[in-house]
Amino acid sequence: MNRFFLSFALCLAVACGRLPDCTDIIPQPVKVAMKSGFYKVDSTAFAASPEDYITVIVDSLSAIKEEGYEIRISPSGIVVRASEERGVFYAVQTLSQMVCAQGIPCADIEDSPRFPYRGIHIDVSRHFFPKEEIFRIIHEMARYKFNCLHLHLTDNGGWRLQLGRYPELTSKGAFRTQADWRKWWDNKDRKYLDEGTAGAYGGYYTKDDIREILSCAEKNHIAVIPEIEFPAHSDAVFVSHPELCCAGRPYVDGEFCAGNPAVYEFYFNVLDEVMELFPSEYIHIGADEARKNSWKVCPACNALMEREGIADYEDLQCYMIEKVEAYLASKGRKLAGWDEVTRNNLEKGALVYSYRGQNYTSESANKGQNVVFTPGAALYFDWYQDTPDTQPVAMIGYSPLRKVYEMEPLAVDPLVALRNEEFILGKKLDGGVDFIKPESASNLVGVQGCAWSEFINDSQHLEYMIFPRALAISELGWTRPDLKDWASFRRRVNVHVRNLHRRGINAYPLSDRIDITSVANGDGTSTVTLDHEKENLCIRYTVDGTEPADCSPVYNGPFRVAGDAEVRAAVFTGDRMTGPLASARVSADSSLCEYYPYVEPEHWKEK
Repeated sequence: MNRFFLSFALCLAVACGRLPDCTDIIPQPVKVAMKSGFYKVDSTAFAASPEDYITVIVDSLSAIKEEGYEIRISPSGIVVRASEERGVFYAVQTLSQMVCAQGIPCADIEDSPRFPYRGIHIDVSRHFFPKEEIFRIIHEMARYKFNCLHLHLTDNGGWRLQLGRYPELTSKGAFRTQADWRKWWDNKDRKYLDEGTAGAYGGYYTKDDIREILSCAEKNHIAVIPEIEFPAHSDAVFVSHPELCCAGRPYVDGEFCAGNPAVYEFYFNVLDEVMELFPSEYIHIGADEARKNSWKVCPACNALMEREGIADYEDLQCYMIEKVEAYLASKGRKLAGWDEVTRNNLEKGALVYSYRGQNYTSESANKGQNVVFTPGAALYFDWYQDTPDTQPVAMIGYSPLRKVYEMEPLAVDPLVALRNEEFILGKKLDGGVDFIKPESASNLVGVQGCAWSEFINDSQHLEYMIFPRALAISELGWTRPDLKDWASFRRRVNVHVRNLHRRGINAYPLSDRIDITSVANGDGTSTVTLDHEKENLCIRYTVDGTEPADCSPVYNGPFRVAGDAEVRAAVFTGDRMTGPLASARVSADSSLCEYYPYVEPEHWKEK
């Protein structure tokens, strides 16, 4: 048991300030029964050696679910029960959120995860992050009960994994002329530099670096899934291997040549080294966003299509994916890919990462494919998390904390599927969204948040974009939907943001933004809600279109308004308005919903 206690000790931070209790836990457990009293323990001593204070009972024949646990805390001691070591590990993470200067509050807790896959994706290609930052992210993932790290190692931003057979992939493809993505990619510089060139930007992981990452992840019960892009997003390969693209020279396109047998030999050799290094059940091959333009004019690709009876270029990509999947299967591994692979007749056990919206998630699940729910327009960390004009440059989209929290991965109801897609598109829809058939529900295996790094250029910014939205995704993946509650989560996440800061994590400090919604009551009135992220705010409002002042009513909860009204609201500190002014027109005839539409900021208009 020492290894999971060691990990716990490394990431445990003693809380201070308000006394914590079980209601502060993220993700929300299945069942919590608070009791009076504390198990008295010195918090520093507990952090150093938790195994000295916990009685652990592991019974593989017990009815406790995989990764689940039970905790009994009394003044005389702590007993943890689980059917496997992972359950004990997650019990310890829960205890780490409860410990305080007085000890650990007494309670009975029963808990188990909703989904078996709970992931965070980090793109280390567009911007490179040192292994030490990956360690920090892994420890926070463990605290919030994530169990999969999807490491995006190759893309057009640079090749980040050193290989013995092809060292030139990193010596020529891991460094580029500029760090700034907009200058390098959007302005079409897009040139790579040899390792050691003065002023070159980039980096890569050696095999020893990867082994350290894997060791850290294993201690925290996190599987690391490598992504090696194929057949597209491979510009960095062609600097050293131009013969593998259709044009035969670099800087033309990013797709491998489907009709060149040397492509498959090269990629299989790469996979061999990757599989030798990574023990993961799944190998992610990307398989997304192939433009296919080069294939259309390539004699070798078209000859292959004629020879194999391939009808079109979409099927040509399917042919390539099928070959890779068969190779992985021959090595005892399974294919993972973005939702373009749904077009393939995948082997049982393959994993589809659905990023393009609810319809693709539903299609994959209803075809019998295992699906991870990761819609880009909702669960991507590189999108703006607050009013775009107030934030650093980010990817074009808007996903504040509540939008992330309100997504429902398992949309087995048409209305739930519709709501998901409305959040994804940022507007009201009239229907026409596919849902997951109840008999296919078990094919939705989990949820993932993705940190694409085009506009995340250092470790501090990475943490700023991931946290605290990752905590909302933690609850999507672990907590049953009937136990989720935004008001409860908002209170808890305010506590956790402070604790993240104490641990040195540069989490976004939450917003002073106010979102105005209303519900038409059918009696000539509407009920107005002023939603917010921070707790204990003084919000003042008006309903006549005037700007709130220090004498305006204080918001204490939803209120009724007769007829049509222009509601305005803002955060006040004393007699001063200190937050942004929110304004919305509400009507007694129709409800006003928040779909979180994206409003382009000035810094993108000036591009």
